[in-house]
Amino acid sequence: MRTRRGSYYPKLDDEMMKTVVCCLEKKRTSTTTVKRKPYVAGDCRKRSRTSLAKPPDFDLFDSLPDDIVVCILCKLGASVSSPADFINVLLTCKRFNGLGLHSVVLSKASQKMFKIKAKNWSDSAHRFLKLCSDSGNLEASYTLGMIRFYCLQNRGGGASLMAKAAIGSHAPALYSLAVIQFNGSGGSKTDKHLRTGVALCARAAFLGHIDALRELGHCLQDGYGVRQNIAEGRRFLIQANARELAAVLSSASSPALSARSWHTWTSHPSSDPNNRHVIGSCCPLLSDFGCNVPAPETHPASQFLAEWFALKDGTPGQGLRLCSHSGCGRPETRRHEFRRCSVCGAVNYCSRACQALDWKLRHKAECVPIERWLDDEGDGDGYGDGAVNAVEDEGHVVVDS
Repeated sequence: MRTRRGSYYPKLDDEMMKTVVCCLEKKRTSTTTVKRKPYVAGDCRKRSRTSLAKPPDFDLFDSLPDDIVVCILCKLGASVSSPADFINVLLTCKRFNGLGLHSVVLSKASQKMFKIKAKNWSDSAHRFLKLCSDSGNLEASYTLGMIRFYCLQNRGGGASLMAKAAIGSHAPALYSLAVIQFNGSGGSKTDKHLRTGVALCARAAFLGHIDALRELGHCLQDGYGVRQNIAEGRRFLIQANARELAAVLSSASSPALSARSWHTWTSHPSSDPNNRHVIGSCCPLLSDFGCNVPAPETHPASQFLAEWFALKDGTPGQGLRLCSHSGCGRPETRRHEFRRCSVCGAVNYCSRACQALDWKLRHKAECVPIERWLDDEGDGDGYGDGAVNAVEDEGHVVVDS
């Protein structure tokens, strides 16, 4: 037989052909065959066929180490815009649900994950915040501390959680503890400690908290809890304005601001006296420099307090009042704890920072002088005994209520 290359296969004689045939017969009989069971009527069980068996499915997600999945969930928890974003991930699969509640993931969660609506508050939400706080999340400790202290009236538990966040250099927690020290919240009038409040404000201002820096400036101007230094206090107030402007312009969540939009002077429009949230398109104290930029976003804890007491018709208790600054939400813990305006007597504030913010934002256009009012309910209980504290604009003062 001739091949392509022109060579020939050797011719096989009869003996060689018999040898080849015998080898092929032995090879065919030596192979094992699978014995199949005879088909029985009514037998619906699957019969395995070795020759047609499919290879097992291979999931790449199951092959990922837990460390990589935890790292991905940490990035997600730090960038979510609402609690629903994180909850939807936990509902995806059993592995996400288990690793999503890992202590490392919960410790990295951002403050927007704790933006819980007051109407949706429940025991499960409480347990989730407590779990995040136990994992070392400072935002969760501060938020749960504010809710416990002011809403649930658990003064000791709330203050301890805020102190836990303050030890970790959480600026809002430091400032909230300073307000508690200034007012003696949760106790009597004699429980106020002004020097401690000033020290907490100074620490929070060092960490970049704008309201704490403004509060510290007013304390220095008035000599409240610290030796009076008007020039230094004024410098702190100007620095608070500058930081507020820088924070708004550098915020990624705020809309793009053109040079013309915030260099142009615009006066505050009049608002409905029954709705203090109508005004809010401009940042309050930046009008001192002729600027007009959006107000900074309210912290989830303060927003929760405002919603919580709004559900109770704005009354935290019998004879108690809320801070008139819309971005605060703090209530009184005893009667006459906050100070009120000396001109109209219609508004009250938990701190000088809230007083100054609300004056520029809303109250400047609403404050109407009235005749001298008499407090028939007893002596005042504000920041100082009989002290009259001036604000930086047009002789507006707030006295003890």
